[in-house]
Amino acid sequence: MLITIAVMALVHVVRTMLLSETQDIEFLLTFAFIPARYDSSIVLGGPLPGGAAADVWTFVTYSLIHADWTHFGVNSIWLLPFGTAVARRFGPVRFLAFFAVTAAAGAGMHLLTHAGEQAPMIGASAAISGTMAAAMRFAFQHGGPLGMLREADDDAYRVPALSLVGVFSDARVLMFLAVWFGINILFGLGSMSITGGDQSVAWQAHIGGFLAGLILFSWFDPVSRSGDYGATRH
Repeated sequence: MLITIAVMALVHVVRTMLLSETQDIEFLLTFAFIPARYDSSIVLGGPLPGGAAADVWTFVTYSLIHADWTHFGVNSIWLLPFGTAVARRFGPVRFLAFFAVTAAAGAGMHLLTHAGEQAPMIGASAAISGTMAAAMRFAFQHGGPLGMLREADDDAYRVPALSLVGVFSDARVLMFLAVWFGINILFGLGSMSITGGDQSVAWQAHIGGFLAGLILFSWFDPVSRSGDYGATRH
């Protein structure tokens, strides 16, 4: 988890301290997610850098880029608790794959709702939303890391997860869902900003990442229904 945050910090350090303004624009055009890249009817004054490979990698690389240190800091604060919980359960390789898949899902939802848009999308929020959804599947369980007065040892991260049906019958999880979707509805209405700045919030990407994390959790979870580590749930 700390490595993921360190990579995001390194990317921002390189952009702000080593790249010129022109180089930074080229960097964003190469690694940020730009819906217009996938619309042949949009005239951009020339092809975007990166070619066909960037058509693929930008679905993930955008999540490592942030607008400023405030944007980076807010996302890191959210990623630390939820991402750490999921990383401790999944292990590093599964977690990185999960992070990439939920980031890509967020980009896909952004593409569906912003077809042809030329403004680049950046930030880890979609993947963070995915980790929130994943943590929700096991953190509220009896003996889980959110248990009352319980020290969160490794066993707390290996409790059997809620099924998808169980998600919608647990009052604490439903409360979490209500708050999470309520906040994102406010983003959509334009009444609040996560950083306090003027940047628009790609809330549809948040929802895409969250839904992917919720639905695809079992594909990555190495804990069986009985709580045994090592048997992947399907």
